[in-house]
Amino acid sequence: MIKLKEDEFQAITSYVHSNYGVDLRKKRHLIEGRLSHYVSQLGYDNYMDYFEYVKTDKKNDEISVLINKLTTNHTYFLRESEHFDFYKQQVLPWVDETTKTRDLRVWSAGCSSGQEPYTLAMITHDYLGNKLNTWDSTILASDISDRVLMTAKSGVYSKEELSKIPMEWKRKYFKDYDEEYLSVTEPIRKGVAYRNFNLLSRFQFKKPFHAIFCRNVMIYFDKPTKNSVVQKFYDALLPGGYFFIGQSESLASVEHNFKYVKPSIYQKEG
Repeated sequence: MIKLKEDEFQAITSYVHSNYGVDLRKKRHLIEGRLSHYVSQLGYDNYMDYFEYVKTDKKNDEISVLINKLTTNHTYFLRESEHFDFYKQQVLPWVDETTKTRDLRVWSAGCSSGQEPYTLAMITHDYLGNKLNTWDSTILASDISDRVLMTAKSGVYSKEELSKIPMEWKRKYFKDYDEEYLSVTEPIRKGVAYRNFNLLSRFQFKKPFHAIFCRNVMIYFDKPTKNSVVQKFYDALLPGGYFFIGQSESLASVEHNFKYVKPSIYQKEG
């Protein structure tokens, strides 16, 4: 294992924190453990030379790799299913009753490899049914990693990954890709718009959202970063809109204006 020197540790953690909000200042052993073999594979014998390579990569592929290796992109279909039940039973009826423009605006922030936004798209398709063609129901899905976004855009998943989704969904919203994989059908794929987006950047959206899902992302942020990002989410929501975080997360230590609805679900009053 390549030893991580103090100046290398400081350089990497400062850069990642300043540019992406990910706080790894107590994760020295994690950085060594997850990067050492990869750095060696690239032909480097120290982290500083590797880090310079990361910073000078104009395509930003390597910073995506670095972030992916130092955080956990563990996700699956219907993860924390209570959120999807609430979306179906509370959010969609509210939007249907109050939105005269028939413009549903939902954001999956930190969408990873696409399971969350595709699940939201399938629930939306089920709910709208015959009215689907009269609605603009495209879901925005964002992540800072181009690599996971490529996986998400492909919409291809192993049959094992889809083992827990309803059989009705498999018949309606997936088709055979090969012997071991299925792919999302075109209507569902078109129902999600993927975008590379850094949550530390300025939020500039034409219209506010009815619902924002940002689950198990802010666990990597320190308190000042959480305060800032949560305020931006609040501002990006329509009055009455809902904000979903991971079920292992809480806004208890965060400065915010949200109304508490139930664990991990909040609402912008108005």
